[in-house]
Amino acid sequence: MPTLILASASPRRLALLAQIGVTPDTIAPTDIDETPRPRELPRAVAQRLAHAKADAAATPDTYVLAADTVVACGRRVLPKPETEAEARACLDLLSGRRHRVITGVVLLGPDGRRGERLVTSIVAFARLTDPQKRAYLDSGEWQGKAGGYAIQGRAAAHISFLSGSHSNVVGLPLFETAQLLRGLGYPLP
Repeated sequence: MPTLILASASPRRLALLAQIGVTPDTIAPTDIDETPRPRELPRAVAQRLAHAKADAAATPDTYVLAADTVVACGRRVLPKPETEAEARACLDLLSGRRHRVITGVVLLGPDGRRGERLVTSIVAFARLTDPQKRAYLDSGEWQGKAGGYAIQGRAAAHISFLSGSHSNVVGLPLFETAQLLRGLGYPLP
């Protein structure tokens, strides 16, 4: 079976791949600057970063799977908050409104071919009360999460609407990823 490198240290992406019977041979997180460029739109950010991660982890004669997920409110890309104040700002912005979760997925094949997908899901938060925001911030679940929340965790209690791929919001759109793998000849179970 050909070697598959996952260019991510995300335990969520690893668990999602396991759902479809895929176990990467190597986990190779990349160290790239994920800062959006001035005036760069959210779709372009996700696509550029997925490409950069795939290229950084590329190894001859292997499959390399890379992805980047961004949370966007309008033209604004929300951060992966590093402080509670940043996480609160994300919750304040998301409360009571819809936003987009965009994931760029890139697969490099051992023969040099490249496949890619850009997947968008629409998510809406209910209007959050101050005590709800405080409880979520106190949980610490926001740490390291794009937009400051994890749909597969406590935030699920506040999601009033989802259109599109749930696995995309978690961090890897499984249908599109499976299509890429099959399309470039990776044997899926």
